[in-house]
Amino acid sequence: MTGASSTASTAGSAGPAGSAKGLDDAVLKVAGVVVLGAIMSILDITVVSVALPTFQTVFKTNYANVAWTMTGYTLALATVIPLSGWAADRYGTKRLYMTALFLFICGSALCSTAWNIGSLITFRALQGLGGGMLMPVGMTIMTRAAGPERVGRVMAVLGVPMLLGPIAGPILGGWLIEAASWHWIFLINVPIGACALVYAFLVLPKDSPSPSESFDFLGMLLLSPGLALFLFGVSSIPTEGTVAATRVLAPGFVGLVLVVLFVFHAFRPEHPLIDLRLFKNKQLTLSTSAMFIFAVAFFGAGLLYPSYFLQVRGNSTLHAGELMAPQGFGAMLTMPLAGVLADRTAIRNIVAPGLVLIVGGMTVFTQVDPHTSYVLLLGALFVAGLGMGLTMMPLFTAALQTLAGPTIARGSTLMNITQQIASSVGAAVMSVVLTNEIKSSSVAGAAIVYNTAGSAGQAQTGKPSGFAQGLIDAGHSYAVTFTVGLVLVCFTFVPVLLMPRRKVVAGPSAGVVDDDAAAMLPI
Repeated sequence: MTGASSTASTAGSAGPAGSAKGLDDAVLKVAGVVVLGAIMSILDITVVSVALPTFQTVFKTNYANVAWTMTGYTLALATVIPLSGWAADRYGTKRLYMTALFLFICGSALCSTAWNIGSLITFRALQGLGGGMLMPVGMTIMTRAAGPERVGRVMAVLGVPMLLGPIAGPILGGWLIEAASWHWIFLINVPIGACALVYAFLVLPKDSPSPSESFDFLGMLLLSPGLALFLFGVSSIPTEGTVAATRVLAPGFVGLVLVVLFVFHAFRPEHPLIDLRLFKNKQLTLSTSAMFIFAVAFFGAGLLYPSYFLQVRGNSTLHAGELMAPQGFGAMLTMPLAGVLADRTAIRNIVAPGLVLIVGGMTVFTQVDPHTSYVLLLGALFVAGLGMGLTMMPLFTAALQTLAGPTIARGSTLMNITQQIASSVGAAVMSVVLTNEIKSSSVAGAAIVYNTAGSAGQAQTGKPSGFAQGLIDAGHSYAVTFTVGLVLVCFTFVPVLLMPRRKVVAGPSAGVVDDDAAAMLPI
C-alpha cells in the first residue's frame, strides 16, 4: 500500500459510508484547515493586485517591473506544483501541508521588509513556493477525507476561498494601504498562518507515508524549469510589447521544448512526476481542457476589472475593491448549490448554464466607456459571479470524482498546474491586447497616468491635454480587451458540451488509470 492509499484510508474513513449524507464533523474539521490555508493564498493574490500602483510610487519604478511581484509568485507556483503529487505520497499530506504553510508565512514576513522592487519580487517567489502547494495538497486532503462520492460538496467547501478572494481581497488590500501601509498586506498573513499551523497539527490525521514510490528526477529536471521558463517568456510579452522579442522567444521556446520532452518521457517511468496516463480518463481530459480555456479567458479578463475602475474611472484602491464585491456575492449564492448538484447530476448540466451567465455578464464589459452606469457594471459582475460559482469548482469536481487512491493527488496536481498556466497565459494575452490598444491612442496613456495618480492619492498637476478624449480611448481599449476574453469564454462550451450527459463516478479500478473501468460508470 502506498503512502497515498494509507493516508486515504486514515482520512477517509467517513467517506463512502456517508456518501449519501452531507459532510460529517470529521471532514468539516479537516476542511477548516484546508480552507484557512487556501484563503491566505488566494487573498494574497487579490490583495497584491490592488497594491501595484502603490508599489510603483513607493519603489519609484514602472508598472512592468511591479507586475513581476505577481509573475514571480506565479513562476514559483509553476515550479513547485508538479512536485506536490509525489511529495504528498512520499512524505504525507499533513507534513507537506504544514511545510507549505511555514514557507508561506516566512515569505509573507520577508515581503513586508522589502527595501526595493527586486527584493520584493524575490520574497514573493519564496512565498509562492509555499502557496503553490497549499491548493493541490489541500484538495488531496479533502478528497481523500470525503471519498469520491462527495467530491462535489468538497469542492464547494474549497470554493469558499474563491468567494472570499474577489470580495475581501481588494477591499482588505485597499483598506490596509489607505489606513496603515502596504507592509500590512503581507504582515496580516503571519498571525493567520500561525493559527493555521497549530490547527493543522491538531486536526489533520497522522501521516503514514511509504518510501516505496520512486521519484522521477528526470521528469522534475524537464517539467519544473520548463514550466518556469515558458511562463517567464509569456509573462514578458506585456513588457516587451511583442512576441518576437528575444526575452520572450528564448525562454519561451526553451521552456516549451523541455515541456514537450517531458510529455514523451512521462509515459516511461512507473511513477512519473505528472501522470499523463490520467488523460485516458475521458471526463478528466474534457474537464482539464475546459478549465484551461476558461481560466485563460475568465482570469485573464478578471485581472483587468480593478484596473478599469482605477485607470478609467479614477476610483481609489479601496473603492475599486468594494466595486468587485458583487462578483463574489454572486458566486456565494451558486457555489454551494453547484457542490450538491455535482454529486447528483452530470457536470455539463451545471457548467453550461454557468458559462451562459458569464457570457451575459462579460458582454456588458465589452461596451464599457468612462461613463458606463455603475449599476449596470455591478449587475454584470454579479451575474458573472453567479456563473463562476457554477463553473470553476464543478470543473475540478469533474476531474477528481472519477479518481481514487493514489491517483487523487496526481489529478489534483494536474488540474492546479493547468489552472496556473492558463491564468498566466490569460494575464499575458489580455495585457498585450490592452497595452497595444492604449498605445494606438495618442492621449489615452496620459489620461490613465493622471487618473491612476489620483486613485493612489498622489498630488497631481492640471489635467493633460485631451483628457476627456483620452478617457474615451482608454475605455474603448478595455472594451476591446474584454471582447477578446468573451470570445475565449465561448470556446469553453466545446469541451463542456462533449462531457457525458449522465453523472459519472469512479469505477472499481479507479486507482488504476489505464483500466477502462477507471473511466466512467453512468448512474
